[in-house]
Amino acid sequence: MSPPASHRRRSRLLSWPLLFVAILAVHSLAVYLFTRGFLLTRTELDLHSSRDDLSPQADVSPGRASWPPASVDRLVIIVLDALRFDFVAPSTFFSEKQPWMDKLQVLQKLAADEKTSARIFKALADPPTTSLQRLKALTTGGLPTFIDVGNSFGAPAIVEDNIMHQLAKNGKRVVMMGDDTWIQLYPEHFNKSFPYPSFNVKDLDTVDNGVIEHLLPSLHKNDWDVLIAHFLGVDHAGHIFGVDSTPMIQKLEQYNQILEGVINTLRSLSKPGGTHENTLLLVMGDHGQTLNGDHGGGTAEEVETSLFAWSPRTPPDAVLSVLDDSSCNVDLHGEEICVSTMQQLDFAVTISALLGIPFPFGSIGRVNPELYALSTGTWVNQRMGTNACSQDDLEAWMGRYAEVLCVNCWQVKRYIDQYSATSVIGFPLEDLQHITDLYSRAQENWSASLITTCSSETGSQEKVEGKGSVLLQQIDAYNDFLQSFAKLARSAWTEFDLWSMGVGLLLMILSVIIQAFMLVNMNTISKSSDQKSSGSSIIPRFALAFAIVVIRAASFLSNSYILAEGRVANFLLATSCITSVWHSVLKGNISIENLVFLLLNIFTRFGIEVGMSKQLPAPTITKDHPVSAICKILGVNSCNILLELFPIISLAFVAYIMLKCLYRAICQRFLKYFLLCGTMVSYLSIAFHWASETTLFSHAGTVQEFGRSLAPRIVYAIGGLSLATSAFSRIFGPTVHLKMNKRIIILLALMLCSWSPTILILLGRQGPFVALICMAGAWCIVKLQQKHQRESELSVADPVSVIQWSLLAVCLFYLTGHWCTFDGLRYGAAFIGFDHFHIIRQGLLLSIDTFGVSHILPILSLPFIAIVWYSTTSKDNGLKDIILNNINKVLLMYGLITAITATLTIICVAIQRRHLMVWGLFAPKYVFDAIGLLLTDLLICLASIYYS
Repeated sequence: MSPPASHRRRSRLLSWPLLFVAILAVHSLAVYLFTRGFLLTRTELDLHSSRDDLSPQADVSPGRASWPPASVDRLVIIVLDALRFDFVAPSTFFSEKQPWMDKLQVLQKLAADEKTSARIFKALADPPTTSLQRLKALTTGGLPTFIDVGNSFGAPAIVEDNIMHQLAKNGKRVVMMGDDTWIQLYPEHFNKSFPYPSFNVKDLDTVDNGVIEHLLPSLHKNDWDVLIAHFLGVDHAGHIFGVDSTPMIQKLEQYNQILEGVINTLRSLSKPGGTHENTLLLVMGDHGQTLNGDHGGGTAEEVETSLFAWSPRTPPDAVLSVLDDSSCNVDLHGEEICVSTMQQLDFAVTISALLGIPFPFGSIGRVNPELYALSTGTWVNQRMGTNACSQDDLEAWMGRYAEVLCVNCWQVKRYIDQYSATSVIGFPLEDLQHITDLYSRAQENWSASLITTCSSETGSQEKVEGKGSVLLQQIDAYNDFLQSFAKLARSAWTEFDLWSMGVGLLLMILSVIIQAFMLVNMNTISKSSDQKSSGSSIIPRFALAFAIVVIRAASFLSNSYILAEGRVANFLLATSCITSVWHSVLKGNISIENLVFLLLNIFTRFGIEVGMSKQLPAPTITKDHPVSAICKILGVNSCNILLELFPIISLAFVAYIMLKCLYRAICQRFLKYFLLCGTMVSYLSIAFHWASETTLFSHAGTVQEFGRSLAPRIVYAIGGLSLATSAFSRIFGPTVHLKMNKRIIILLALMLCSWSPTILILLGRQGPFVALICMAGAWCIVKLQQKHQRESELSVADPVSVIQWSLLAVCLFYLTGHWCTFDGLRYGAAFIGFDHFHIIRQGLLLSIDTFGVSHILPILSLPFIAIVWYSTTSKDNGLKDIILNNINKVLLMYGLITAITATLTIICVAIQRRHLMVWGLFAPKYVFDAIGLLLTDLLICLASIYYS
C-alpha cells in the first residue's frame, strides 16, 4: 500500500534541507582540508637562545665565547601605530606636498641638526601588515605568517623565542604602556605595564592619553631598562577618517608636542652620570596605511613605515662614513637631511646586539649597520677581539661590527640547520647548499681577515687602507649570506601540504559536478509534456549563465582581475542586461525594466569606481574623497548641505518602500502593526544616530550620547526581536493556513524587515543609497524574469536571473567599500553603538557589515525569483509543491554558482601558491571566498527550512 500524498510531500520537503546540509558538510570538509594544506605556517621551533650557547667550540670568531656586549644602557621605544613614511620624512622627498606632511617637525629638525646622532629610516615591513603580525615579527626577527591574521582579535601568547623573552631572562626590566596587544602577546614579560583597550577604532584618545599620563614621569625613574610606549591615535584616525583629515593632522601635531617633551627630558638627563647618559630613542611605526587608513595588505603605502633613531650623546664623526647618504635632500628650512632604508626584519637582532642579549633563536635578520652605529656605545671599547691592533675609530668599529655579524651569521646558520632537520619539508636542497657554501666561505676568510688587519705594528697608509678593505670584504661576505637566506625565506617560507590541498580541491570539484548533475536532472524532470516543445528556449539561457560564471571564475587566475573583481562583476552584469535588451529588440518589445537596469548598472559602476569606503562623519568632506569632484562644481556650501540631506532623503525613501511592502504583504493585524511600529522606530533611530554625529547636537551631551550609543542598540534589539517573531510566525503563526505564494511573501517580508535596519546602520550614510540600488536591481531582475517566463511558458528556474542576482550581490559588496583583503574590513562598523571591545559582539557586527548586502539579504530574498511566475497562476493543490521545489532549485542554483566560483579560486590559489602576491592578494581572496561559500551554504540551509 503506497503512502498517502501528504507523507510523500513531507518527505520530499524534508529531503531538500538534508541535501543542503550534506552540501554544507562536504564543502566544510573540503575547505578544512585545503586550508590545512595551504595555510600551514612555518614550523615554529620551541628553542631559545641562551648565554651558554656561545662557547669556545662554537663556530664563530676565534676567541669569541660570548654574545656581543651591550652598547646602550637604556632603550626608549615609542611606537606610533600605522606611521606612514611620509609622516616623518620631509615633504621635499615627495613629488607633491600633502596636508599631513611635515607635522613631526621635531624629528626632522634633529635629523638635520644632529647628523651624527639622529637619523630617519624608511622601514620596510613584510606583508601581511596587520598589527599583531608586525609586532610578532618585530620581536621574533622572523617573517610573518598569514594564518596569524585570524588571531588579530584575540592574540595568543607568543612561545617562539623573542627579544621580550630574552630581556626578561637576562635581567632587563621592561615597562610597557599603551596598546594592550603587548599584554596578550607577552603576558609575563613586563615589570610594569599600563595597557589600554585597542580595538575600538572610533576611540582616538583613550590609549594615547593613557600613554601620555605615564610616559614623561617614567623617563625620570630608574626602575627600567627598556620602555615601550605604543600610541594608537594615528591608526584609529586613519581607519575612521582617512589620512587627509583634520583628526589625523591634529593627532600628528599632538605627537610632535609629545616627542618634543620626550627629547627634552632625555637631553636634560643625558649629562655624565645622568639617568640617560647612554640611552637610545627609537620612534617607529609597525606598518603604514593607505590613504583610506587601511592596512593588512602588501602595497607600498602599507609596508613602508618610518623609524627614527636618536642618541643624546654624539658618536665620533666617523659615524658619517657608516651612514648611507644615497637619499639626501633639503628640508623646508634648507637644511640637508639624509634618509636611510632598513628592513623591519633586522629590528630584533639589532636591538639584541645593542642591549647585549642573546639573539632570538628564530631571528633571520642582520644587525643593521647604520642603526648600530648611531649608538655611542658601539664606538667605545671597540677593540674586543682585536686589541693588539693599532686602529682608528672607523676601523675599530668595523672590526667590532664584523664580529657582531659573525655571531649574527652563526645564529642564523644554527637556526637553518635546526629548521631543516625539524620541519616537514624544509628548504630546497639546492638553495640550502648554496646558503651553506656562502656561510663556509665567509667563515674561512674570517681568520685571514684578523691576521691581515693585525699584521703591521706601524700601520702605514697602505696598510690602513688594506685593513679597511679586508674588513669591508668580510662584512660584505656576511651580508651576502644573511641577505641570501632572507630572500630564500621570503620566497619559500610557507610549507604546503599538497596531499591535503589536493583532496580538498577534489572534494570541491566532485561537489560541483554532483550539484550540477542534480540541478539538470531536476529541471528535466520538472518539465511537463506540453512544455517540451518550448524547452529548447531554456538552453541558450543556461549557456549564457554558464559562460558568465566561467568567465568570472577564470578571471581569478590573474591578480589584476582579482583587484578589479567589482568592475568585472559589474561588466558581466551589464553584459547579461545588454543581451536581454538585444533579445527584446529582435522581438520588437523593449521593456522599461531593461532600460532601468542598464541605468542602474551605470550608477553601480560609478559607485564601485569611486569606492564608497568612508562614511562622512561631518558636514565637511575630505580632499581625497571622490565626492570632492562634484563639490567643485556645486560649491562647498551647497555640497555640504547636499551631503547632509541626501542620506536622510534616501533613508526616507527606503523606509517608505519597506513600510508599504509590509502593509501590503501582511494581512494579520497584530503582526502587521507590530512590524510597522518596529520598523518605523528602527528607521527613526538610524536618522537620530546620524544626526547625533553632526554638529546639530554638539552642545547637548545627553542627546548626543543617546544618539550614538542607545539608538543603534535599539535598532539591534528590534532586529533581534523581529527575527524571533519571524521564527515564531513560521512555526505557529497563521501563515501556515494561507495560500503558498502569499505565505512565502509574508515570510520574505518578515525576514527582510528584520535584517534591513541593522545592515543599514552598520553601512553608515551610504547605506540608504546602496539599499535603493539593491531594491531597484532586484525589481528589475524579477520583472525581467517574469517577462521571460511568460514568453517561454517555462516553469523552471531561469539561470540568467539567478546569475544576475549573484552578480548584483558581488557589486553591492564592492559598492559598500569592501574588498577581499583584510584592510578591506570596515572595523569602525563593529563599534557602532558600543565603545568597549567584546570579541563575539564586535565580531558579529563586523560580519553583518561585511556580508550583509552581499550574502545575507540576497540569499534570504531569493524566493522572490521563484514565486513571481506563480502569483497569478491557478489555485491547484499541486501548486504548493511546485513553488517549494522551485524555491529550492533556485537556492541550489545559487549555491552551485558560489561553489563554482570558490572552486576556481581554490584552483587559482593552488597554482599561484609561489606567486609574489600570494599572501598579499591570493590568500585573502581565498579566505573571503571560502568563508563566503560556507556562509552561503548555511544561509541556504536556513532559507530552505524557513520557507518550506
